[in-house]
Amino acid sequence: MRLVTWNLNGIRAAIRKGLDDFVERINPDILLLQEVRALPEQLPKDWTSPMPHTLMHPAEKKGYSGVATWSKESFDEMGRGISTTLDYDDTEGRMLHTYHNGIHCLNCYLPSGSSGDARQSWKEAWMDDLLEWARPFTELDEPVFLCGDLNVAHTEDDIWNPTGNRGTSGFLPQERAWFDRLLESGWSDLLRISVGPGKGPYSWWSNRGQARQLDRGWRIDYILANAAGAPLLQRASVMREGGLVVSDHAPVIVDLDV
Repeated sequence: MRLVTWNLNGIRAAIRKGLDDFVERINPDILLLQEVRALPEQLPKDWTSPMPHTLMHPAEKKGYSGVATWSKESFDEMGRGISTTLDYDDTEGRMLHTYHNGIHCLNCYLPSGSSGDARQSWKEAWMDDLLEWARPFTELDEPVFLCGDLNVAHTEDDIWNPTGNRGTSGFLPQERAWFDRLLESGWSDLLRISVGPGKGPYSWWSNRGQARQLDRGWRIDYILANAAGAPLLQRASVMREGGLVVSDHAPVIVDLDV
């Protein structure tokens, strides 16, 4: 089974840039999308999803945030949001829990703190809530995959220029320490397990300078697995081409022995 997560940076723009062709090439069984930035009624009228079963969890604010889950097979919606007082109704469309014939998928778009101190505080509060909300899933006997844009580069291997970004949201010491705690709570980083130590591969590139052309990026998109899911890993990769054509993020691909 192929599980893919991809921040589209706007699904309407992604469709214009060839999203359907890339989905056909990647051939996912389950595709988890973030930053769709559209309500269902805003999608192109003459467009049909390349996958037969789809579910959107958009933000209330038009053109902002939102996640969507697509699948070859039918699936069940299990919940939205992380059920905390921080944003109980998940008005920003940041978590969608679906169940796919014995497999749980947690489709997550963690907030960014890059716009200022207020949003950084919101991000860190959201991270703390996510850590506790996700903990019970690590103890399930069924495979659980926590996937999406977590907006944190975990280690120096996950960012091209760690020295120059130590004070940048997404690579702050407290954010990286949070990621340590997330893994310690029972999650495994499948891409890092598959490719081993070393710089990259990256999943997001700034549009500034020549970051995209020179592959000077960040790895902030992840597929994490609980103890029941991690042994199913066969291989994992990042399709950089997709991030250069369709979005500023690349699809992260994991093949599972299911």
